Amino acid sequence: QVQLVESGGGLVQAGGSLSLSCAASGRTFRIYNMGWFRQAPGKEREFVGGISRGGSTLYGDSVKGRFTISRDNAKNMEYLQMNSLKPEDTAVYYCAADRNYRGRVGVRESEYDFWGQGTQVIVSS
Repeated sequence: QVQLVESGGGLVQAGGSLSLSCAASGRTFRIYNMGWFRQAPGKEREFVGGISRGGSTLYGDSVKGRFTISRDNAKNMEYLQMNSLKPEDTAVYYCAADRNYRGRVGVRESEYDFWGQGTQVIVSS
């Protein structure tokens, strides 16, 4: 099993920046891709972005150019740097991990096996 714990959420003004972290523990050698998803009230969970073990990244259209994902395999950490935040970025952000090698970063919830508990991000206008 793999446990994921997010941190770094909070309240920020529109145009500001926020950085999220995800700490993985347990059988972390099983992790290939890692991803970030978010869910706003009344909406479905949305793919934010993901990163392969080798560092290849993929982003959702709504965050491209504003968000950056990185990971430190030695520390079992994943990061999400969010810049130029907008009120529509308000959501609970979830870290996810995929134990399957796919040759690409997954974009669907079903492609991730382990999930964190989520951290709230609120962007005020």
